Amino acid sequence: MPIPPILETILECIEPSSSFTGALPRVTSSSGATYFVKLGRPSEKEQYEGESESLRLFDRSSPGIAPKLFVNGIDESTERPYMISEYIDVKSSSLSSHGGAEYLAKKLATEVHSLSSENGKFGFSIPTYCGVTRIENGWYDTWEEAYGKMIGGLLDGIEREGRDPRGELVKMGKEVITRAIPHLLGPRLKCTPSFLHGDLWSGNVAISTRTSKPFIYDPSSYFGHNEADLSIARIFEGFPRAFYETYHQYRTKSEPVEEYEQRADLYELFHYLNHMLVFGVSLKGEAQ
Repeated sequence: MPIPPILETILECIEPSSSFTGALPRVTSSSGATYFVKLGRPSEKEQYEGESESLRLFDRSSPGIAPKLFVNGIDESTERPYMISEYIDVKSSSLSSHGGAEYLAKKLATEVHSLSSENGKFGFSIPTYCGVTRIENGWYDTWEEAYGKMIGGLLDGIEREGRDPRGELVKMGKEVITRAIPHLLGPRLKCTPSFLHGDLWSGNVAISTRTSKPFIYDPSSYFGHNEADLSIARIFEGFPRAFYETYHQYRTKSEPVEEYEQRADLYELFHYLNHMLVFGVSLKGEAQ
């Protein structure tokens, strides 16, 4: 679609005296700069705000690891949300090429996951979206409580959408909240709030043509236990062993180390439940 007048006006504020060509989402200025311009529906205001706030925090924690956000807001005349960010050309390559896995692992371990919440709590200030699923967020004093709320929200959605007609999965999930989460994520776990991508799988990673380095996008961010950010990549693969090995060279496994694999399974559960909520029964077996 052509550039709407409201977005062209905003682009002119970013680059005064420039003209702009192209069609959404890729817009090029007369200076040669290229922008990624998104215009949503009024119902997507919350989603755009969550992604925008996430991108701001990526720029604060690790500049270049995600597209730089220039501006976001609401077009008052139409109530449609918009975002304007850096446009990054990508090339066909994988994390296994040219040290990409090691680069991304180090950036996450030493920069992104080193950013903590200003209030020292777990969660996030506003809702974010993991795919199309709204994560309510909020602030919690403990990781145990925060993650329990995240799992509980998905179980409520599964029940509401009729994805588990017999109630077997929801019943098991509630036991996870009352038994497994307190055991594995309670006071024995040594962790502090880390800024997370929240949906870090290979489909949300690309290689920049300009730098030949990986960058990440489409976040569903919150402040949580850093190990939770490694979970969905285990499900859908695409991250080589070198990624995990390098990551833990810079950020060691949390104590108690002997429960690392059990915690990883518990963090995978969030994504299995989310995919079941979105797509139906396709991943019910894995979730169980």
